[in-house]
Amino acid sequence: MKKKIKRTYETRFGFGFDVHRLVEGRKLIIAGLEIKHKKGMLGHSDGDVVIHSICDSLLGAVGEGEIGIYFPPTDLTIMGISSIAIAEKVMEIIKKKNALIVNIDVTIVGEEPKLKPYYEQMKNSLSKIFKIEKENVNVKAKTMEGLGDIGKGEGIICYAISTVKILK
Repeated sequence: MKKKIKRTYETRFGFGFDVHRLVEGRKLIIAGLEIKHKKGMLGHSDGDVVIHSICDSLLGAVGEGEIGIYFPPTDLTIMGISSIAIAEKVMEIIKKKNALIVNIDVTIVGEEPKLKPYYEQMKNSLSKIFKIEKENVNVKAKTMEGLGDIGKGEGIICYAISTVKILK
């Protein structure tokens, strides 16, 4: 008779944050999607605040720092890198840590463009990128009610929290 091996999991949470300035002459990439807008995010990569904040939250959940360690802004060889490539590297780290992503929740903060019409597309994109069920991804957007630089439309912020289970 085979002996059953009892697997135990440790549930961990991670928090991520990112912000990028909006500038003319760049594509606006959010959650892996190109969104039509007159401005895009300035950054060393494509500036996808959503993927960046999720990656940081996942790395935090498994105790592996933040994306700047793996993709330093001083590395000119990765200038313009797709944030999806950054996410792929993070997913390799998640796999090596024997972790399973349980859920991802993001809050995007900015005055423009209005993102509610893109919620479903963003959820689909993120579930594909991070290899989890769409039902386990939540996306919402808020404004700053005109307050501060973000409220003046000068940038976009994203906050993310993720839950992972690590096989012990």
